[in-house]
Amino acid sequence: MLKRKALEQMRLWKERAKGNEALLVEGARRVGKSTTVLEFARTEYASHILIDFAQAPRDILSMLEEYKNDLDTLFLMLEAYYRVKLRERESLIVFDEVQRFPPARELIKYLVADGRYDYVETGSLISIRKNVEGIVIPSEERRLEMAPLDFEEFCWAMGEGQLADLIRRSFEELKPLPDALHKRATRLWREYMLVGGMPQAVVSYVEERDFAAVDYVKRGILSLYLDDMGKYGNGDASRVRSVFAQVPGQLAKHEKKFTLASVDSSARMRDYDSAFFWLEDAKLVNVCRNSTDPNVGLGLHEDGTSLKCYQADTGLLVSQAFADSVEMLDEVYREIMLDNLSINEGMLVENAVAQQLKAHGRPLYFYSRYDRGNARGTMEIDFLIVRGYDNAAMKPRISPVEVKSTKRYGTSSLDKFRASFDKRLGTEYVLHPRQLQVEGDRVYLPLYASFCL
Repeated sequence: MLKRKALEQMRLWKERAKGNEALLVEGARRVGKSTTVLEFARTEYASHILIDFAQAPRDILSMLEEYKNDLDTLFLMLEAYYRVKLRERESLIVFDEVQRFPPARELIKYLVADGRYDYVETGSLISIRKNVEGIVIPSEERRLEMAPLDFEEFCWAMGEGQLADLIRRSFEELKPLPDALHKRATRLWREYMLVGGMPQAVVSYVEERDFAAVDYVKRGILSLYLDDMGKYGNGDASRVRSVFAQVPGQLAKHEKKFTLASVDSSARMRDYDSAFFWLEDAKLVNVCRNSTDPNVGLGLHEDGTSLKCYQADTGLLVSQAFADSVEMLDEVYREIMLDNLSINEGMLVENAVAQQLKAHGRPLYFYSRYDRGNARGTMEIDFLIVRGYDNAAMKPRISPVEVKSTKRYGTSSLDKFRASFDKRLGTEYVLHPRQLQVEGDRVYLPLYASFCL
């Protein structure tokens, strides 16, 4: 059982909700929702019932519909069917893959009002029309999004929990790690980019240390996602698949903004809005949007026509990008690991940083401005986040984040951004392969410390 941060978030939910709301755990397929929820049920409750709507028999579905107004009878039947004794305020009922049976989700309102037990739902593609049509969405839901493992969780899985703690302390104290530990953390970060954070892939790597075996797992997950696009994409299936297929190529460009012309020369963003929505709702991509007037409240100035699209998991991005190299997998992975392969590594590094930010609940924004004829007014910042600023009594300020994949780089965009928006900004962060260094309000962080932001 992998140690997941979501488990602690579930425990906090139980403590705060006290039975007054259900928990809806969302996430991509194979991200570990059901496994983590079952561990939560096992460790935090006297008993539990799990109803898996991917394979629940018709009898169970009929019970939930027929006795929704007679909960006493419903609970007795569930106890008898699953051979589990439910105890008031000590038991949990789990609706697994709830999107496959929307009436169960609608029933949550009445189950929570009854108050006898706690309820957790898991699901993916929760918001698409097919999965909400004809039901009233319960207001008694608290949402928790589960992402693939972040780098800290990967460290835990690899038996490097103490190193992860030292990385976090280094970030908090702004003191670099000793060189030997820095090198170890850097190598672990490169392993993380190749393996990614899908639990099945991580377990395979922990047990076998075989990139080919890991890649086999990841390609199976990608195939599952492509099947889902065909099954649930409805009229948008072809556009969804086209956008998803273009992600590696778009990120390989120096200018990483998604260009629809690469999908269809006549494409318009309004025609592809629903495809991006589907991929975001399925948690298969992390969309980063342009905030044209960077200030606290980044979404208030969002340009919906200008975006970057990252793979939700960097390990899957690697397998997707090298789909034509199956016969040379060991060599490809080894060369990437040793930094010998001639690829745009910035694609993987920037995707991995986006994955860390998203895993910590940060909405993704960047800043881009092109001023024809005025190079001083042209700039692009990879990410914008909001953090408390030490020199302003920890009041929230914009922190620009630049990601560098090589040891030699420039910071002209960051310099121009500071000159343009100085009073709005707090600490600037440059994520790079080198050691931690501080220069006034600018902090140069090792890439492996990105999970701390």
